[in-house]
Amino acid sequence: MRETRGTDRALPPGPRISGLAALRAFRRDPIGLLSQAATFGDVAYLRLPRFPAYLLNHPDLVHDVLVTGSQGFMKGPTMQAAKLVLGESLLTSEGEYHRRQRRLIQPIFHHDRIAGYGAAMVEHAARRCDRWHAGQTIDVHREMAELTLSVVGATLFGTDVETAEARSVGEALTLQLSMFGRVFSPLFQLSMRLPLPSNRRFERSKAALDAVIDRMIAERRSSGAAGEDVMSLLIRAQEDGAGMSDAQVRHEAMTLFLAGHETTSNALTWTWYLLSQHPQVEAKLHAELDEVLGSRPPTVTDVPRLRLTEMVLTESMRILPPAWAIGRRALADHHADAYVIPAGSVVIVSPYLVHHDPRWYEDPETFVPERWTDEERARRPRYAYLPFGAGPRMCVGEHFARMEGVLILATMAQRWRLRLVPGHPVELQPVITLRPKHGMAMTAERRG
Repeated sequence: MRETRGTDRALPPGPRISGLAALRAFRRDPIGLLSQAATFGDVAYLRLPRFPAYLLNHPDLVHDVLVTGSQGFMKGPTMQAAKLVLGESLLTSEGEYHRRQRRLIQPIFHHDRIAGYGAAMVEHAARRCDRWHAGQTIDVHREMAELTLSVVGATLFGTDVETAEARSVGEALTLQLSMFGRVFSPLFQLSMRLPLPSNRRFERSKAALDAVIDRMIAERRSSGAAGEDVMSLLIRAQEDGAGMSDAQVRHEAMTLFLAGHETTSNALTWTWYLLSQHPQVEAKLHAELDEVLGSRPPTVTDVPRLRLTEMVLTESMRILPPAWAIGRRALADHHADAYVIPAGSVVIVSPYLVHHDPRWYEDPETFVPERWTDEERARRPRYAYLPFGAGPRMCVGEHFARMEGVLILATMAQRWRLRLVPGHPVELQPVITLRPKHGMAMTAERRG
């Protein structure tokens, strides 16, 4: 661990552009702007209109902010804005309230409990790709979004989210996510109060999402919440005799809907894209599936044996991490290398940049799943890979998401190859998650 005790209150170096120019660049191409800032060093300054921002781009500095110094920070402006959608939830709350909610929710994602969800994950994946036919062109991003929404509905909420409802919920989530690009605008708070068409659409979509969750809560309450689905467990969760109100259950359920659906669907979409561009890797994946599974569907007990499948997913999340940036606001002065980051400043950690740093990954733009053997992992700093964050606010559903990704990929790749439609534009859309801007048009080819 290198010495990071800062003494210099001068600003770190960074792009020499005005605050408004930085804002335009951040809204147009945030990854490009952060990449430019990273060329100035592991601590770089970004002049944004509402928030002085500091980019930290070294695993040791990441560790200091997200792990050992985590209590000196609160969530950044994007997650604060997320309260408009998610309320006071595990993702957005702070302090003792956050710690209490995490204690209540953590047991829901215990390894033994989530292992029971595997059969439903495989069933829904098989049902989804049974609808495809050879030569069909599909939007893989939409397919994965609808699939992961149905998996979340079945495994976490014990409900069957029909295709029409899944599509409407998915569209509502997309609209909710689209507003986060406005967070850094100096007029954000004012603009959200104006009777703009975009704000009316936002409110309608929020109402639609709330209605879905409220219906689930009412169904569980009426039946005594005796089931083992997450909604029932949230309703039953107690600490010192106190449980959650319906509003708290709704906020946590909305967070799990968003996090459990959005991030995994993007991870799978990018994985299909990368496999289509690397047929040699795809052939190795198919060979593993044939050897381990033959023609039978995968089960949870197969997951440890599907080593390459897991490494493919891990490498995909390195190159194109769904959670591409993590923001924090400093509650007190923070020391980073030779610099002092003043209280109130925004600190940005970008998994995308860390994952593409040649100091930790040789030829970082290349898709190489074999980077993730045990020997290769041991050679890197621990916080050179953080698709699920790090520290006490690390994603509570990491093991659920990894198991889901492996089982869905194995189930579908047993049967199908997906080929990118020639000429289809593949462009990153970094909103709160890293999405494909134009969807992902691919042609289905049946294996065998």
